[in-house]
Amino acid sequence: MSKAMTDLMNDHDAILSALDVFTCILEKIAEENKPNPDELLDFMNFLMEFADKCHHGKEEGILFPAMIAAGVPDRGGPIGVMMAEHIQGRGYIHSMLEALEEQEDYAKFEKAGRAYIDLLRLHIQKENTILFPMADRVIAPEQMEGIYHSFEEHEEKVIGHGRHEELHAMLNGLKEKYQN
Repeated sequence: MSKAMTDLMNDHDAILSALDVFTCILEKIAEENKPNPDELLDFMNFLMEFADKCHHGKEEGILFPAMIAAGVPDRGGPIGVMMAEHIQGRGYIHSMLEALEEQEDYAKFEKAGRAYIDLLRLHIQKENTILFPMADRVIAPEQMEGIYHSFEEHEEKVIGHGRHEELHAMLNGLKEKYQN
């Protein structure tokens, strides 16, 4: 597996870990219906910044165009499915934020959150087992090296120096609180 695909899979590991934490948060909401709204917003910011803006940004802005240039169709195939799921995930994020902003509708938040978790778990499995191996087959190794460097540049530009580590630290704090 190329360094570029390993980088994306490492992102997936972090996102899956975040989804485990999110499951615990949603269970606590279902039990108590009195979550900490600031923690929920912090967590939503993690999903929007790390999972969507950074990770999906690497895929949509760098990987998918390279795969399309290598002959993978952008519609009706795996890229089209992944794009549709990215959009669907953003819809769930929007619903969760809306639930927090309106009247702190935790039932609506929980419903959208569980749908988001289910979507992302399946999405990640498809990318890890189908899309990323396909990318390694159709894109030349030297181009993959350039894609890896583009990922690093994207991360620096989009979320900034050191922000990746800050997001992981925030996630670790939530892990300690909700998974212990």
